[in-house]
Amino acid sequence: MTKNPIRLPPLQKLRVRNPNKREPNPCLTIMSSVLACWASAGHTGRACNTVEDALRACMDAPKPPPKPSNTINYHLQRLSSKLIKQASKNK
Repeated sequence: MTKNPIRLPPLQKLRVRNPNKREPNPCLTIMSSVLACWASAGHTGRACNTVEDALRACMDAPKPPPKPSNTINYHLQRLSSKLIKQASKNK
């Protein structure tokens, strides 16, 4: 007894939603701390020096190398013409 393969319904679009997620800036939280300190103590006060130094160190640190982007949508687009041709032949 042979089993028929399971057939998937036809897809209108072959696309994955936004596979490339941006990573948040690591200095953003320190910058908001500096702005909050300036708002409470004034921008000329010495109370914010440690937070300002932490922000300078964060901004001067080398950036990590960028991650390679995900190419799944490119490959789906490239293969879609072959999949559509095969689907039209099977009808």
